[in-house]
Amino acid sequence: MTDFWEEVLNFCQTITKQVGTQLIEDFGKLTANQKEDGSLVTKADRWSDREIREAIANVFPDHGVLTEETTHIFPDNDWCWIVDPIDGTTNFTRGVPIWAISLGLLYKGTPVFGFVYLPPLQHSFHGYWYGNSGLTGPTGAYLNNEAIHTSQDTPSKSHLFNLCARSTQVWQNPFPCKIRMIGVASYNILLVAVGAALGGVEATPKIWDIAAVWVILQAAGGKFVSLNSDSIFPLQVGNNYGNISYPSLVVAREELVSEFKPLVAFLGNK
Repeated sequence: MTDFWEEVLNFCQTITKQVGTQLIEDFGKLTANQKEDGSLVTKADRWSDREIREAIANVFPDHGVLTEETTHIFPDNDWCWIVDPIDGTTNFTRGVPIWAISLGLLYKGTPVFGFVYLPPLQHSFHGYWYGNSGLTGPTGAYLNNEAIHTSQDTPSKSHLFNLCARSTQVWQNPFPCKIRMIGVASYNILLVAVGAALGGVEATPKIWDIAAVWVILQAAGGKFVSLNSDSIFPLQVGNNYGNISYPSLVVAREELVSEFKPLVAFLGNK
């Protein structure tokens, strides 16, 4: 499948660069509207969503697509792309240069390839994680084509742990690391994958927030933990994933789960 994976990676690099170039032109210049779930959307989100969907249909006509701004029903295709056209719309509209385009490729309902591009930083992350899929191909996680790995450090007050805006209750108790809030779910998790943070939590991420980084984090050596009793993957054909949240903890390695999970587990009960 080497040729296939090369095509997938080249496609992601090309379409995100093309879309990202235009988004940079709109960065900090657009007014956002509020959707029913409270999140924000701009005409740039919808334009990016359309451009990526059309590109997938052209290059991979047999693949399904699920995106934040349009189709939320998981399709009956072996291969399916899950797209977040702008992860971090609030940052995008406010001129904060941390936002991303996220593409996750699923095989039979489970992510096996992830690609996230941050246009203002010119950072491209990608990774491969085949699990029990039976697929073979390249392995590992990468930032701008250089291999990345999670940290092996022991938690301390000089290390970082990332929160989202809906998990700030964590501050009510003593915490073993310094806290940061990034405002972009994918980048929150990618900072763990690249070794900059030891962990992070997202209280209400949707499937398009996590599909790509679920792969990249694990490929880099990290651990992704669902904070409720439900398994995230495989996704089920015909289900509507538009209003389902997946409270999640990410840590740099398995042994840190027991240290951080008790501090954030309450987020899974909301």
